[in-house]
Amino acid sequence: MCTNVNYLYVTNVNCSVKYLRIPFSEFTFNEYFCSMIPVLNIKDFSYDLPDERIAKYPLAERDASKLLKYQDGEIIGSEFRKLAEFLPENSMMVFNDTKVVPARLHFQRETGAHIEVFCLEPHLPNEYNIVFAETASCQWKCIVGNVKKWKGDVLHLYNPEDSAGVREMNLTANLVIRDGETSIVEFRWDNGAPFSRVLEVCGSIPIPPYLNRETESIDLERYQTIYARFRGSVAAPTAGLHFTERVRADIRAKGIDIETVCLHVGAGTFLPVKSDNVAEHTMHREPFVVTLDFLEKLRKADGKVIAVGTTSVRTLESLYYAGVKCIEEGQPGDVDQWMPYSREYSYSTAESIDALISWLKANGRTELNVGTRIIIVPGFRFRVVDILVTNFHQPQSTLLLLISAFVGGNWRPIYNYALENGFRFLSYGDSSVLFRSK
Repeated sequence: MCTNVNYLYVTNVNCSVKYLRIPFSEFTFNEYFCSMIPVLNIKDFSYDLPDERIAKYPLAERDASKLLKYQDGEIIGSEFRKLAEFLPENSMMVFNDTKVVPARLHFQRETGAHIEVFCLEPHLPNEYNIVFAETASCQWKCIVGNVKKWKGDVLHLYNPEDSAGVREMNLTANLVIRDGETSIVEFRWDNGAPFSRVLEVCGSIPIPPYLNRETESIDLERYQTIYARFRGSVAAPTAGLHFTERVRADIRAKGIDIETVCLHVGAGTFLPVKSDNVAEHTMHREPFVVTLDFLEKLRKADGKVIAVGTTSVRTLESLYYAGVKCIEEGQPGDVDQWMPYSREYSYSTAESIDALISWLKANGRTELNVGTRIIIVPGFRFRVVDILVTNFHQPQSTLLLLISAFVGGNWRPIYNYALENGFRFLSYGDSSVLFRSK
């Protein structure tokens, strides 16, 4: 075992000749020594996705999309509006009720240069509900396009249509800190409106870059789930885009309990894995909230747990490790990227959830607010989720790694079936219901 300033090199857990090269800051020395991080090459999770198979627009009806069912190696095709027929009775279905905000803002320098500012997460104040209520100024962590052209001058919002509402806002941006790929930007405006209204008037919905088009009016409605409640995401939990009230009513009629969690989706969901070795990929932090009431229902649930979307999976599986921290450290905390692989955990899921419930009650709280950087890759042990409803994801993405982990490595037959049978891919594409491999 040897180190340099930036990286630690360790053999994998069976002491074979394979090595992990991971940023030294991620773990302590002992955690590395005991690590069970899988050795994975991202190129093994690639497939040919023609551009014409990427759904650039949603279908006219949300629930008219195709549905692929995978269970115990068997694949069948159907329609999404028939989803309830494939789900077991007396299950719990968990939705992510985050709401996408119009987080993309276009500014202009006096020189005429255009600067795009993409709001990622609040910085000052750093809580979503507080920052959206601010009426004069606030600071956000942002991705700034053409940031090298921004010389520190105050930017004014680009208003090519001379909108009176935009003029009244008089929104400006000031570069506070430039830090690598992100920057801290301070926004100021004049009319006393809450910042949530400022974004509605001045911003645009940040549709995924792989759609290769500008945001259009249809995206204001359709790049949002019908059950979205809490503002904070810069990307939609797209598995939920297929659901209609009709489909949800069919699910309830089958005796399936519908519950919600809230994880605010960050821009990191668009980031590809750039390193060949998955262990070198850094996951972004995403905050999530679950209620005490939800935890108590989850603890008592005796049927299958169905997650709608990968964001719900990441939230539900992160609960176990937040509970482990509660047991071992006295309080819950953020879940680190490689925590699930750092050692064996002997606690049952029930013990972990009980620890969270007890901590919330002891501290007079009704909500658990933490964050997660968890990465789910082949070798991950699922402790909560049994069934997953999800779209078809990009090649060489962390989302495809999650799918592979969930179906026991059998992702390729699923994707081949979808490609051969005319399924549409990515955010506005078709859907699947996957049963976890045993």
